[in-house]
Parts: sequence; C-alpha cells; structure tokens
Amino acid sequence: MAPSSTLIAKLKVQLKLSIARLRMVQQKDEAVSKQQRRAMSNLLETGKIESAKIRVENIIRSDITTEVHEILELYCELLLARTGLMESPTCDAGLEEAVKSLIYAAPRTDVKELQNVRALLVEKYGKEFALQAQNEPEGNVSDKVLRKLAITSPREELVVGYLEEIARTYGVNWPPKSPGESPDFEDDDDDNPSGEQLQKESEASIGVNEKEKAEQLSRATPPRNFGPSSPLRVNPPSPSTDNLHPRVRVGTLDLKPQKKTETAGKGGTQSKGPVGGTIPDVDELAQRFAALKK
Repeated sequence: MAPSSTLIAKLKVQLKLSIARLRMVQQKDEAVSKQQRRAMSNLLETGKIESAKIRVENIIRSDITTEVHEILELYCELLLARTGLMESPTCDAGLEEAVKSLIYAAPRTDVKELQNVRALLVEKYGKEFALQAQNEPEGNVSDKVLRKLAITSPREELVVGYLEEIARTYGVNWPPKSPGESPDFEDDDDDNPSGEQLQKESEASIGVNEKEKAEQLSRATPPRNFGPSSPLRVNPPSPSTDNLHPRVRVGTLDLKPQKKTETAGKGGTQSKGPVGGTIPDVDELAQRFAALKK
C-alpha cells in the first residue's frame, strides 16, 4: 500500500482531471441536445407525434446523464477542497456520502478519470468500504445519484412536458389549438346573459365614481422599473428533469434612504459659498471685503 501522502497527491491530480473532463462532457452533451431538440420541433411541426415521443426519450436520458455529471463534479470539488480530512485511515463522516457516491457511480459513467478516482478511493479506504457502497447503496449513496442512474422508462407526463417545452421554444403549435380558442378566455355559467343583466352591468360600469377609480389606480401593480433598482440579482434555477419550470420568489426589498440623503432632499444641508449656488454680485462682494477688514 502506498504512503498516505503519495496517495493523496495522486488523488488530487485525478480529481482535477475528473472535474475538467466532466465539464467538457457536459458542454458536448448540451450542444448535441440542442440539435436533437430542433429535430424534435421539426417532427412536431410535420405531425409525426409518435416518432417524436419515442425519440424525445433520448433527450431525457441525455439530460439525466448531464445532471448526474453535475452532481459528481460537485462531489469531486468537495473532496478536492477537503483533502486534509482524508489523511486519516478511516473516512470522515462529512465525506462519506461523496466518497461512496463516486465509488458507486464511476463504473456507470464513461469518464475514465472518475474510474481512476474510484480506484484510488478503494485503495485508500479498503475493499470492504467499497463493497458496502456498491452492494448496499441505500443509505450510503446519494438518493439523487441512485434515482438518476436507475434504468427506467420516463413517465408519460415527463415526455409530454418535454415536447410542450420544445414546441414552445421553437414556436410550434403543439398541442394544436383551435382557431377560436383563446388562452385568456374563461368559461362562465352566464354564456347568454339576459337584457336586464346587460343593462345592470352597463349601469354599474357607468356609475363608477372618481374615488373608486383612484382606489383601482392605487391597487394597480407598478411597472418593474418603478422606484430605485436593487443592486442584488438572483439567477433563476436551471430546469431539470425533476422540475421543467423552476421559479424563484424573492421578497421585496425595503431600501430606506440614509439620513444624509433624507436631509439633503429636505434642504437640511446648505452649501456655503458659490459652490452649487448662485454667483454673488459686486455689492455683496464689497460688503464681504469690508467685513473682513474690520
């Protein structure tokens, strides 16, 4: 068995190589996925729905593989940042999930650098530790890794959701909507209102006074660029196979002006001399010079 310091040095090198390789594979898969999505949009546009439903499963599997690579990349970065905890012969509790997940997932990927990392981890912590991660993954390996590496056919709603997202992205009318269909139209029980109801509604609309209009304006939502803009920016989460339409809700920020700006707005601070004010005339200057001579 190699000394611990030499083993850790080799592990650092392989972790860095694995991170670089995983990022390169993700970029390649994303480029291929864009081409496949465009092909799916052409199938939807030509009406080949069944063919699109079958072929879209390849896109779903590619996206799941990309998500697995992202998780494994994070685990590699975690081990690289905490190599000081790997000096002891036993695995630290904070690294156990990352180590066992890499041992479990490395043979199920095509990244050779990850397999080298797995071999070094097995050499570091022993075969029994590796067998526990391989044969008893529940409770030892990350649930996300187990779920995404499971070979199962995608759900019907996931397939339809992917096709709808592809159609919306490339402007394809799928599922096809009838010409008279409107997304903002809401069915009502009173489809054919009587003349009396129409008269009441018109009277009610005419009888709106200025106070009600002012209240409606006060309740109206201001435009997004209204008021001071916040320096903080929150990037929306990227869609995944678990959630195709992620959303971020951030509470409104109450930015209060500082006391200095408040007093400046009220005229509390006044500038002395001609800076920011009016230029004094000759008589005023003569009075100032006379006061200085006294």
